[in-house]
Amino acid sequence: MINNSLAGGHAGRSTGRFWHDPAVRSLLIQASAFLIIAATAYYLVSNLVINLNARNIPIGLNFLSERAGFDIGDTAIAYTANDTYGRALIVGVLNTLKVSLIAIALATVIGVIVGIARLSQNFLVKNITRIYVEYMRNVPLLLQLFFWYALLTKALPGARDALNPAAGVFLSNRGLFLPTLETNTDFYYLMAGLFVGLAAAVFWAVRTKGIQKNSGRQLPVLLPVLGLLGIGGLLGWLLGPQNIVVDMPALKGFNFKGGIEITTEFLCLLLGLVTYTSAFIAENVRSGILSVNKGQHEAASSLGLSPARSQRLIILPQALRVIIPPTTSQYMNVIKNSSLGVAIGYPDLVSVAGTSLNQTGQAVECISLIMLVYLFTSLSTSLFMNWYNARVALAER
Repeated sequence: MINNSLAGGHAGRSTGRFWHDPAVRSLLIQASAFLIIAATAYYLVSNLVINLNARNIPIGLNFLSERAGFDIGDTAIAYTANDTYGRALIVGVLNTLKVSLIAIALATVIGVIVGIARLSQNFLVKNITRIYVEYMRNVPLLLQLFFWYALLTKALPGARDALNPAAGVFLSNRGLFLPTLETNTDFYYLMAGLFVGLAAAVFWAVRTKGIQKNSGRQLPVLLPVLGLLGIGGLLGWLLGPQNIVVDMPALKGFNFKGGIEITTEFLCLLLGLVTYTSAFIAENVRSGILSVNKGQHEAASSLGLSPARSQRLIILPQALRVIIPPTTSQYMNVIKNSSLGVAIGYPDLVSVAGTSLNQTGQAVECISLIMLVYLFTSLSTSLFMNWYNARVALAER
């Protein structure tokens, strides 16, 4: 009787105090946090609106349709000072993507080579790559960009004394100038032929992989792929008017005209991003290879595979599960680190948006656009690499 009454008393008191319920308490905490965040956001936004109205600065993206009035030295698409701020920002986005994608590709290749070389039994190779990795990883990227910029602008000669390592190729402190094909009718025929050759090469590569998986028979890939590309380009040229015109750069006045111009700022930013990121990727590759069981190396050797074929066919495919996740972070860092190009005058998104901000006063809009672009590119990179990581893991089961 006493125990029952005590139990009833405790039950009555617990039901009277609703904040003792974990679910209710959690809901109250979340609601309080939401109210605090909402109140803070309202205060900041209202202050922003009041200050902008006091300075007669309109809110919105209408400025994107106004004339920009400034030039951009390196453009991936046609642009003049008479174009709009919107087009200028597109140029900045394309410049950011251009240097980021090229840097990712080159850093991956160099990182894989250096990572494998770090495990070499050769004393010289092993220690040179070790010094490379330690130096590049521990020197801030901004300082490396300053180093490359000072090196290329001070060590290279002027345009009149430009280095000429090959016909139509000139290297000076103004940049790298290369010959290119004029975009006439024959050029489009050639590109169409190369596209057909590329499609055939991809089909051949997929087909050989399927044959190897089903029968174990390994067919050559590299030479047939190169041959199909060459045949496709040749057929495109033969079907066209056969009037390919090469646009050669030539010195006119104080600089070169014609061909393709790769600016000094682009080269410096690319070199900095590639050397810096490749050091981190090299360590990812090294740790991935070391994570593979030693028995896999011995099994590959017992089958008579050379060290190169053993790495390509046995070790690296298994190491990818360890390599890809941290390498994904490095790819995203490349995109974000490209914003440091503003320090050496490369017209990336941050540089172009900064100029637009100074001229229009639309600080909130310009900075928000920068953040959204970097957020979108980083999330896209992460999604693609996560898909590839899942695909590799599924293929290994």
